[in-house]
Amino acid sequence: MHKKFHSSQELKNSLGEQQYIASDEIATVMFLSQELGKPLLVEGPAGVGKTESAKAIAAATGRQLIRLQCYEGLDETKALYEWEYAKQLLYTQLLRDKLQETLDGTKGLAEAADRLADEEDVFFSMRFLLQRPLLKAILSEEPIVLLIDEIDRADAEFEAFLLEVLSDFQVSIPELGTLVAVERPLVVLTSNNTRELSEALKRRCLYLFIGYPTVEQELAVVRLKVPQLSAKLAQQAVEMVQSLRSMDLRKSPSISETLDWAKALVALNAKNLDQKTMDTTLSVLLKHESDLKRAKRWMQRPPNNFDSRDSGESFSSRFRN
Repeated sequence: MHKKFHSSQELKNSLGEQQYIASDEIATVMFLSQELGKPLLVEGPAGVGKTESAKAIAAATGRQLIRLQCYEGLDETKALYEWEYAKQLLYTQLLRDKLQETLDGTKGLAEAADRLADEEDVFFSMRFLLQRPLLKAILSEEPIVLLIDEIDRADAEFEAFLLEVLSDFQVSIPELGTLVAVERPLVVLTSNNTRELSEALKRRCLYLFIGYPTVEQELAVVRLKVPQLSAKLAQQAVEMVQSLRSMDLRKSPSISETLDWAKALVALNAKNLDQKTMDTTLSVLLKHESDLKRAKRWMQRPPNNFDSRDSGESFSSRFRN
């Protein structure tokens, strides 16, 4: 049984029950997406919880989640439907005798083709239609959440096609006619800002930007997701991640990487963020050699001796004691 929320605070509380800590802004925009029946476009850096927001809203509302993962080269057949030709061929072989009866008495290829055409509805029916995520969302008889993940990775041509689907939530299949959504789904699109999305798409959506969290917000997430980590070490870990994000890195650590690091510290039974712990676990946070070198240089600098591109506070002055 799916649930409908009557206020943004009610939604925020329900998201919290799913272990998703939502700000007032996130809860309000999600609530308005439900109330206005408009898709929600969530943008922000990778790893800040955009996909998790869709999973959380699905769990909170009791809806099934259907996910379309976008990538370069994605087209209609991979997103919507395609015919299972191998299954059709197998079906043809199984019904060979029946087909022979159908063709008995025909005079010439043209008449045989006409009789087969009369039977083609059998072969172009729902039993041979391979439903991809978009068609599953349209045909679902139960309310669902449709997650269109990383729409910025798909081509502009696919984005234009998607606009048509999101406008009316119906699709025309030549062999079957027009299929209209039974239950209009809640739609969440996510983007990592790898390319600019069209104004037409943004106009049809409510917009939400999720950036990196504050110290307090990230600490709350760590304490919720990794309760085994001591309060002191959780505070140190979050402050270290926040310091790393202030540096000019190729890729800043995301919330998901903060959680991975917190779990790694628990697995290693770490008691403090000493130099050895940092040296051996920093690669959990940073995934490029240049970033690792810069961070290690920063950690080894004495206070007030730093490159302007690096963070202004040294590791030794803040975490070693």
